[in-house]
Amino acid sequence: MLRPLAGVTVGRRNPSVLDEKRLLISGIVTGDSIAAAVARRALLAGAEVLVAAFPRDLAAAETVAATFTGTVDVVAVDATSQEDLSMLEEHVRQRWGHLDGALHAIAFAPQRALAGVMDVPSVDVELAMRTSVWTYSAFGRLLSRLAPSSGASLVGLDFDSARAWPVYNWMGPCKAALRSLNGYLARDLGARRVRANLVAAGPLRTRAASGILDFEVLIDSWSRQAPLPWDPTDASSVADAVCFLLSDHSRSITGEVLHVDGGFHAMATSLNRPAE
Repeated sequence: MLRPLAGVTVGRRNPSVLDEKRLLISGIVTGDSIAAAVARRALLAGAEVLVAAFPRDLAAAETVAATFTGTVDVVAVDATSQEDLSMLEEHVRQRWGHLDGALHAIAFAPQRALAGVMDVPSVDVELAMRTSVWTYSAFGRLLSRLAPSSGASLVGLDFDSARAWPVYNWMGPCKAALRSLNGYLARDLGARRVRANLVAAGPLRTRAASGILDFEVLIDSWSRQAPLPWDPTDASSVADAVCFLLSDHSRSITGEVLHVDGGFHAMATSLNRPAE
């Protein structure tokens, strides 16, 4: 005779993984971005979403947000500006009172910093690091003040920085710094029950990728080395992983880098695939 598991209420609806979660999503400019895919998934999973858009991208973000299911507010925020971050904090306090999670999908490097590493002015490197790395700590600080007593989750977007790529250039060191910072944020935010994790995605054809010279080199590498099929036009698997980390299902996970790359990172070299 089958018996109900202890602690399980038979017949009760299984709530969506993000029911009633109040989430901040940054980095939405176009509908094909990882951030847009996360927002769509989160809304379908029961979350409320606030979009933080770089001021010059506000209209574009509003256009994308208008395609989402439900009403989504979009606010203009330059995450490198302490004044804008304070304004964002006050907006969240007035709107919700607290914040359950945030997606940091912010990265930028001037074109010269993407073209090489040797002859790049320090001002370009400093801007890349401030935008791509320092802002992650700023989001952590924001969550530390707005998290409810039950805790919250900070998720950032990473790319494999353990090796030097034939493209990517100064964004590689930026991502390496981001990965190091993630561990320190996990250390410092843990007392507030705030988790900090990164998702290292495979290459996706997004607006951000369009600024990387010879980006197709990465796509070709994945087609030869990833043991699982990788679709560079489909961000849904990455979005699902982000939503998992934003949910209570990841309540004991922090300081982690979750690879969603078809297994590319685990392979030492290209695979000898049988002829089709």
